[in-house]
Amino acid sequence: MINGMREYISLAQLLMRVKGAVAEALPGPVWVKAEIHELRIHGNGHCYMELVEKGSGRDVFSAKVSAVIWRSRRALVEAAFYQGTGRRLETGMTVLVQVRVQYSELYGMSLSVEDIDPAFTLGEVELARQRTLERLSREGLLELNKSLPMPGLPRRFALITSETAAGYGDFMNHLYDNGYGFRFYTRLYPAPMQGAAAPAGIIDALNSVLDDLAEGAEYDAVLLLRGGGAVADLVCFDDYDLAVSIARFPLPVLVAVGHERDRHICDMVAARSLKTPTALADYIVDAFVAEDASLTALADRLRSSVTLRMENLRLRQEQTARRLQSGTAMRCRLEGNRMDMLLMRIRKGVTVRSGNEQNGLNMLWMRARSGVTLRLKAESGRLDMLELRIRKGDPVAMLRPGSAYVLRGGRPVESAALLAPGDSIDLLLSDGTARCLVDSVRSDKCGGN
Repeated sequence: MINGMREYISLAQLLMRVKGAVAEALPGPVWVKAEIHELRIHGNGHCYMELVEKGSGRDVFSAKVSAVIWRSRRALVEAAFYQGTGRRLETGMTVLVQVRVQYSELYGMSLSVEDIDPAFTLGEVELARQRTLERLSREGLLELNKSLPMPGLPRRFALITSETAAGYGDFMNHLYDNGYGFRFYTRLYPAPMQGAAAPAGIIDALNSVLDDLAEGAEYDAVLLLRGGGAVADLVCFDDYDLAVSIARFPLPVLVAVGHERDRHICDMVAARSLKTPTALADYIVDAFVAEDASLTALADRLRSSVTLRMENLRLRQEQTARRLQSGTAMRCRLEGNRMDMLLMRIRKGVTVRSGNEQNGLNMLWMRARSGVTLRLKAESGRLDMLELRIRKGDPVAMLRPGSAYVLRGGRPVESAALLAPGDSIDLLLSDGTARCLVDSVRSDKCGGN
């Protein structure tokens, strides 16, 4: 104290000392790990951020400071970060920043960001991704959706994507303009397919599908698709909550997101994962192509088998007819010869003494010839009956006009109740085979649906 007065310094002097102490303690740039809590771009081109370090709770901060990327360095810093990570700076991101500490007597302390390490951010993203995978594995969710039975010929799909998503148009063109005439049904459930809002939007779309299923809608599978894009645009498909919704969905979920090089957590929990939307459309169409080829081969084998059997029956018929004709002719010749020999013996051993005896001889001759004629007629009738029985054994000949054999998978179909819309059947007609696709089934029984 001087003359009873306390010694003091002015506020400006105090802050000048703080400024000097900061400059002395941190004369150059330092690397700092922090989370971006707020981020905004000012009209003057500067990027202002609030960096924080969180404590034990998500909303508890143990440290907080303002930072700025000056316009003069912003383009360089952001370009280097995007090139290294494929992502833009955004809130919630943990970064390793090189800063220069600045202290102003009027504005307090702030950090001037000079550089951001992209390798550190990539490591943080991958670490978070691995933690999500480990959690899903512990909870038994990685294989859950894969365990659902997949229809052999899926035709009805709930389609989750954005109408503006890359690849959506290619998928629809490949599926519907498939070149084979296969018909499908799709219903679009729109959802954002990139950015922070994408996981919640896709989950809402999945819930809408569940609501429609509860009201009687029928789907064979759910399709989640999006074309390629920047790595940052596809990070949303590594979201834990979205992965859980896909894994627990009661229908198979088929995912086609990104390019050949991309693989996300949603791919890993889905029932099927295809590289691109076009590949997903080809996967669906190929299942029908394979089934069609199998049915065609089966029909060809059946047609060949029936043709061979009919040819064998024809040959047997011809052989039998020839044997009968040959045997009958031989029998007739033998009988004729026997009659001739008998008549010659009668003529040599008998002296014709009167006209009555001559008449008796003539009567005997006529009776013999009549017996041979009757025998020939009987043998001809037997031949006709045998030919008729052979013809009745021909399956095609048994078909009445306007009738056909109905085959599915090479087996006869005995009732309309055994058919369902979408089944492929073969109609075996008297002059060929027709392949058909069942559009609807109606029972003609009284009281039927």
